Amino acid sequence: MRWIHLRKIAISLVIAIIAAVLMASINEAGYVRSMTALDTLTQTQNTRAKINQLMQQILDAETGLRGYLLTGEDRYLDPYTDATLAINGTMDELRKIFILNPSDLATFSPLARHVERKISEMELSLRLYRQGNNDAWRFVMFTDVGMENMDAIRGYSKMLLAGIEKQSERDVIDIEHTLALSRIGIATVTVLGILGFFMYLRQAHLLQLANQREQEIQRDERNRLEEIVRERTATLTELATHLQQVREDERGHLARELHDELGSLLTAAKLDVARLKSKIDVSAPEVGERITHLIATLNSGIALKRRIIEDLRPSSLSNLGLTTALEILTREFAERSGLDVESILEQVDLPESTQLTVYRVVQESLTNIGKYARAQHVMVTVHNYPTYVAVQIQDDGDGFETASMRPNSHGLAGMRHRVEAAGGRLTVSSQIGKGTTISAVIPLSTLPV
Repeated sequence: MRWIHLRKIAISLVIAIIAAVLMASINEAGYVRSMTALDTLTQTQNTRAKINQLMQQILDAETGLRGYLLTGEDRYLDPYTDATLAINGTMDELRKIFILNPSDLATFSPLARHVERKISEMELSLRLYRQGNNDAWRFVMFTDVGMENMDAIRGYSKMLLAGIEKQSERDVIDIEHTLALSRIGIATVTVLGILGFFMYLRQAHLLQLANQREQEIQRDERNRLEEIVRERTATLTELATHLQQVREDERGHLARELHDELGSLLTAAKLDVARLKSKIDVSAPEVGERITHLIATLNSGIALKRRIIEDLRPSSLSNLGLTTALEILTREFAERSGLDVESILEQVDLPESTQLTVYRVVQESLTNIGKYARAQHVMVTVHNYPTYVAVQIQDDGDGFETASMRPNSHGLAGMRHRVEAAGGRLTVSSQIGKGTTISAVIPLSTLPV
């Protein structure tokens, strides 16, 4: 009897649990997938509307300008001026949409460049017209450059719209599949639930008590483990931040020591050589050659000292600001590596610690590119948005599989910790043969004062 009783309990419990879990899982999974697909579909529709709006604004601007150039009536300038201002706003909104999607950003970036060229072309025509240079503005207006820019804008817009259309189709199919699976699953689970209900009634009370006791034990244990994990994570995070700060302090101390002590020694040695040179007969070839070699060696030592100090603690960052420091860093990297480095750096107002974080992220990324990427072109961008600062380093090198990143990739781990300590988020996107993109987004609202 006891065996039969236990067997009934086990069978009814298993059926009831399976029915409940399946019901909850199917409903929740269907709801989440449907809501995600609807949100994505709404976003794609908005993006499509923005792209179409951009094309209409460009056409309005060009139409208004041509009307003004052909008729000379000022009323045609109002549509041109309004459309030009609206284009800038639309481009900013599209940039915010595509900034975190490297594949779409790769198509949007040349689109943005051609839009800027088109606006520059129209402004040039208007300026030449106002200067009375009719031959020049007619040449600019009727040259093939404007048509090429518009064809390029239409081409990149179609590429973006095609990607958006594919995403919309996938979202619709996903919603249809989700609804179909939900219907089948709910019907199946309903049958299992009815069967389990009749088998479960006699043992419901005892099973409920046992389940409650088990859940309480599991909840207490889970809470205890989560608390331990939170405490240890917080401790390790504080330790890593402290060690990083100590490292920067030591770098700064060592840079000051090198600048003061070693700089004084090298400068004194160079002055002594200059005094000796004035008192020694350097007409002898060997003596003159040795003196020249010694002066060159001292100059090399001074240059090496200066380069080491800049690597330890960039003086340009504290003296000239983040934008200038990054310009110097990218220029020197391009000179040393021979790579084509393009930088788009907007002025940003950040605390000193966050400026150092951005500088170190760019510095470490360029170092990795120089060592491993075998790239030809590098782009470094810093964009200042109302609520956050976006930093991106992109190369066209060999790339790598992010899923197979080695655990000892301390450079990327250090960059991620720096950005997260500043309240931001670091993402690494890479594919074999398609280069690597490192993006850091640091919200301005969480920056320390």
